[in-house]
Amino acid sequence: MKKKLNKYLPKIIGYKLKTQRLVNKKKAMQTAYALFATPRRGDVKPHQIDFLNSHKKEVISSHSHEIQTYHWENSGPRILFVHGWDSNTNRWKNLIQKFQRKGFDIYAFDAPAHGYSSGKTLNVPLYAKVLKDVIEKYKPDFLIGHSMGAMTVIYNQHLYGQQNIKKNVLLGAPSEMLDIVGDYQNILSLSDSFIRDLEGFFKEKFGFTYKEFSMAKFAKDISTKSLVVHDKSDKIAAVSSAYAIDKSLKNSELLITEGFGHSLYNADVDQKIISFIENDSNE
Repeated sequence: MKKKLNKYLPKIIGYKLKTQRLVNKKKAMQTAYALFATPRRGDVKPHQIDFLNSHKKEVISSHSHEIQTYHWENSGPRILFVHGWDSNTNRWKNLIQKFQRKGFDIYAFDAPAHGYSSGKTLNVPLYAKVLKDVIEKYKPDFLIGHSMGAMTVIYNQHLYGQQNIKKNVLLGAPSEMLDIVGDYQNILSLSDSFIRDLEGFFKEKFGFTYKEFSMAKFAKDISTKSLVVHDKSDKIAAVSSAYAIDKSLKNSELLITEGFGHSLYNADVDQKIISFIENDSNE
């Protein structure tokens, strides 16, 4: 019964949105956006508590949110980790521990509406503003982002410049907002006209259309040396995103893997990331 409910729930939600649109279009667009921007997971799980709690640094205020930061103190170069959607700082546990053993000074933070940070919704423009504040406070040498976190690194540098960052690592980054919204449309079985109305809401709220919000487009402004990693079997973000972003970046390396999925949890991938960062920190 539960499986059947889960199967039909998106269509039920889509039907309710379409019905609401007939009665109050503005309210329907607000509801559709809230659904689009509200994470379903990302809260701290019981098995994550010890790792996160033992490395909490401080809570900083940023753009009406209380942001939980973390620190693994060391004397080496400084890394800042930026997690993705429906996640939190714990997703970096294995890689953090590996960098710890190499002597790196490590910072991370939970995005708004994720982990121990406050908020109910998240979008890349907000995340980029928060990232700017965190960078200004902790002054990292390197940024490592996954998925939406990688998108945020790109958008952040598009808006605010390189901010003295020596290198970026971009893991499993989606590129086109148009594709993300297309997936949302298909899941909820929404009409093209509904999506056009939602685009008008986005334009009014953020100042851009779906097509204009493109990581491949924004990456053209970035000169920081970057490592782009993506898996052929990524079901969340098509591998074409990596090719488009890499082509636009002024100074980048591209690593295409196979069989590691969107998470890219793999010892060889970790070693590539470490080598990429170490080569610069030792120069």
